[in-house]
Amino acid sequence: MWKEGALRVNNSTFHYWIKVFEDGSRFGINGGRISKLMLKRNNEIVCNFDRGWDVKPVDNDTELALAILIASDN
Repeated sequence: MWKEGALRVNNSTFHYWIKVFEDGSRFGINGGRISKLMLKRNNEIVCNFDRGWDVKPVDNDTELALAILIASDN
């Protein structure tokens, strides 16, 4: 299932798209349920996971946004 939304972290707004499965797998982030994830800020990709890291979080705000999504959906 795909989810789309936005998160506000400090002074940054992130738009996100994540693909979440019912069960975790080796393809998910840390073996979890999220197999695909994209975070954009100001139309720039600042984090991307597609069964592996294409773009790791670029800064602390991005890491926090990722942690929020992992806590809620992984």
